[in-house]
Amino acid sequence: MSSNLRQRRVEAEIASTKHLDVDFDDSKKYGNNFSPVQNDRTFHKLAFSLLCIIATFVTFYKIWNPAEVVFDEVHFGKFAGYYLQRTYYFDVHPPLAKLMIAAVGYLLGFDGKYDFANIGDDYHDHNVPYIGLRSLPAALNVFSTALIYLIMKESGYSLIICVLSTAMYIFDNAMVTQNRLILLDSMLVFYMLATVYTYVRFRKLRHKSFSVKWWFWLLLTGIAMAMTVSVKMVGLFLVALIGLSVLYDLWNLLDINYGLTMKQFMKHFYARAFALIIVPIAVYLFWFYIHFAILDQSGPGDSFMSTRFQDTLKFSPLKMAALEVHYGDVITLKHKDTNAFLHSHDLHYPLRYEDGRVSSTGQQVTGVLESNENCFWRVKPTFPIEDNGEPVPVKNGDVIQLEHVVTGTNLLTHDVASPWMPTNEEITTVPLDSRYEETLFKIIFEDDDMDILETHMTPFRLIHEDTKVAVWVHNKKLPEWGLGHLEVNGNKNAVDNTNYWMAQEIKGKNATEINSRRNQKQLRHMPFIKKFLELQGKMISHNAGLTKPHPYQSTPITWPFMIRGVSYWSKEDTRSQIYLTGNLFGWYLSVGGIAVFAGIMVADILARRRGIEPIDEPVRHRLIQSAGFFFTAWALHYFPFFLMGRSLFLHHYLPAATLNYLLLGSMYQFIFIDGIDSPVSFITRLSNKTRLTIMKAEVSWKVYPVVFITLICQIAMFIYLAPLTYGTPMTLEEVQSHQILSGWKLQYAK
Repeated sequence: MSSNLRQRRVEAEIASTKHLDVDFDDSKKYGNNFSPVQNDRTFHKLAFSLLCIIATFVTFYKIWNPAEVVFDEVHFGKFAGYYLQRTYYFDVHPPLAKLMIAAVGYLLGFDGKYDFANIGDDYHDHNVPYIGLRSLPAALNVFSTALIYLIMKESGYSLIICVLSTAMYIFDNAMVTQNRLILLDSMLVFYMLATVYTYVRFRKLRHKSFSVKWWFWLLLTGIAMAMTVSVKMVGLFLVALIGLSVLYDLWNLLDINYGLTMKQFMKHFYARAFALIIVPIAVYLFWFYIHFAILDQSGPGDSFMSTRFQDTLKFSPLKMAALEVHYGDVITLKHKDTNAFLHSHDLHYPLRYEDGRVSSTGQQVTGVLESNENCFWRVKPTFPIEDNGEPVPVKNGDVIQLEHVVTGTNLLTHDVASPWMPTNEEITTVPLDSRYEETLFKIIFEDDDMDILETHMTPFRLIHEDTKVAVWVHNKKLPEWGLGHLEVNGNKNAVDNTNYWMAQEIKGKNATEINSRRNQKQLRHMPFIKKFLELQGKMISHNAGLTKPHPYQSTPITWPFMIRGVSYWSKEDTRSQIYLTGNLFGWYLSVGGIAVFAGIMVADILARRRGIEPIDEPVRHRLIQSAGFFFTAWALHYFPFFLMGRSLFLHHYLPAATLNYLLLGSMYQFIFIDGIDSPVSFITRLSNKTRLTIMKAEVSWKVYPVVFITLICQIAMFIYLAPLTYGTPMTLEEVQSHQILSGWKLQYAK
């Protein structure tokens, strides 16, 4: 690159180095020469409108095809139906996008009864308004197109660059494929771009701190950011981006040269904390409040939640199965983690184990996966009970004895090592009249707000009063002498989350009959914040647990190069298929844009260390503030996936790929356009000896053929891959010709 390429024309020199940031819109009061893009507004409007029209056509083209369930429409169409049926379900993603889909379904008259059971199911057979449901993400994809243009425009890029970044997004096969189906990513990308746009607008008002406009765009940034996280938890990457940007902003405001007092600085800090922390949290919680308010009936998600949570749902089967446990009741006890029943029989532990350790030779207490007569235990009090005929319920904190009914012995643990785990205590039983102090166990409920022990509803720990261990079972089976049952022992980690048991059955009582004779039990109240925290914890843990191998999963290192796509749908008789893959030209060019940015920054740093200024200060400022922001956004939406252990797919890269097109545009501006339009968001503070620093980008004719060729290549690749995007019928030869990379596993290619 020649040195002349980096020469910038400056129309007025700086007489003072003190600057005040301003909104570009206010430049008009200093004269038309101060606003280098003002005369381009008409062209911007025309380009913006034309691109939106093109995006609408590209996105909505044959949106009715296929009229069958595609890929994860299986899940998100089903979830929308659950909202319409008001039945509780569980998903690892926050509720906003699914609520939006459900709202569209409601407006279109969809009853939610069809469960989107299988990929390839015909929508017409089930009267599903699938075109309307798909139109929501498709429309948001068009809005995302508009936001890309506006982000580039408000960031000060030339019209031709705004067109470039926007058109590259429009003609990306992955974006069109993903964002016209009943999936969540269109909403995710839309709110992500909305956050970037509102933050850019907020930053351009730095000179009008605490004005109505300033507050408007700051609050909108917080709201848009919360909406992003409310679609998918990966929206937290965007929170990190805005957080880092705000910290950088506050660091600059703290500089004594900026001229703020500490009181003024704290006003800035509190304003940002309110708008970008408090408001987003409130918005995020709001969608969960709506989620719980709608899903008030028992459904397929019950089993993921605690029994207390399930007890807040109408028509919960657990509610019909629940009975209070009273002293004298004969019950079965089921372990929550392993589903094993507490069991004993007349077999004894061997005197000596295989490793040479000795036992008490006491009666075996084991875990079995199917209940039988040896699983019944009588709950006995350790305090006097009045003989007045009134049953006395077992309560939280009570100290009890458990009598094994078949053998007539009491449960006991003592300081003898268990068969498999020398660090844990042996659990056994002893005759009813012996070793009383060692047969006492305290019941401690998982939920302190519950008072009375109920079957199926009240998880509890059994803590030995003498040694303070918890009765516990794990999945390792005992040897032949233990009939292959699971080992039960005394866990010295008494607060372990796997120590919980549940009373399952009361012998001689039919819960369904008893509860049917009563009026429907009153729903138990659970505070919203507790429901939210429980669900949030389940979402995080289950999302991390999605490690089951999938034939189309891929690793993050392969995503920018599209080594492997994802098969979404196929139809054998026409060799039609929808296969997720990005635009090869656009994605590879974007990778080049990242490399160019990194190279420019490294070269500039090295040159400046040698006292050379290869880039004019206004250009460097724009490069760092804008292109650097886009690069950071891309990196934060990409590199965290390398730390995830769950199964990952190409569509996880789409937010990063979208942001990469913004960075690509900024690189085209830097390389092919001489100078920048400046100022966009700052002016020099005026004084008697201060003049404005103004720079106008000169758009050479050379940039037009470069951008034209780039877009022709992007569009050509888009059209070539379009059959995989729109599910167009193909011949065998056409399928084979579209399998461009060896990692692409297209259907019917053989």
